[in-house]
Amino acid sequence: MIGTQAKDSIERIFFAAARMRLVTDAQHSCEIEPRAGDAPQGEHLVVLTISSMQFRLLLLLHFEDDERTRRYYVGDAARALTECFMEFGNLCCGAMNQRLVEHFPDLGMSTPYALSSGCLPYLRELKPDYVQSYALTIDHDVRLGATLCVCTQAPLDFVASTAAVEVHDSAGELELF
Repeated sequence: MIGTQAKDSIERIFFAAARMRLVTDAQHSCEIEPRAGDAPQGEHLVVLTISSMQFRLLLLLHFEDDERTRRYYVGDAARALTECFMEFGNLCCGAMNQRLVEHFPDLGMSTPYALSSGCLPYLRELKPDYVQSYALTIDHDVRLGATLCVCTQAPLDFVASTAAVEVHDSAGELELF
């Protein structure tokens, strides 16, 4: 069971992380709107997991491999969109992890992996306690989707601080724990 305050806290943590880490430039906007249903919002999924003794949080980022998404995340580099997008997803999930560790000191974060959006309906097999989907618009042009899925092993409720999130510039260091 997941409490209302925990749901609200997870959503606020995700919103702040997405606005800070899913953009290629801090001046770019990231508009986030809740979505109903579990229909895929892109052909591809990047899956990231944050786990503790009390819960497992999955962040699924949906995207299309189209020209505007490639232009935004890859630019002129000779790299695959999925590879580049996984790095941004990892930064977003890492920012969420930093906020959650204030309440749950035993967190671990997975390596991102890619799946087809056809896997999305299988989330219900995890018997999640909370699932919420969002439509994201990055810099008024790039359309993404996100799904938060939380599975609990014990009752979960906490209140994350509503203070502004401090931006820590990172060079992509590997954090060992």
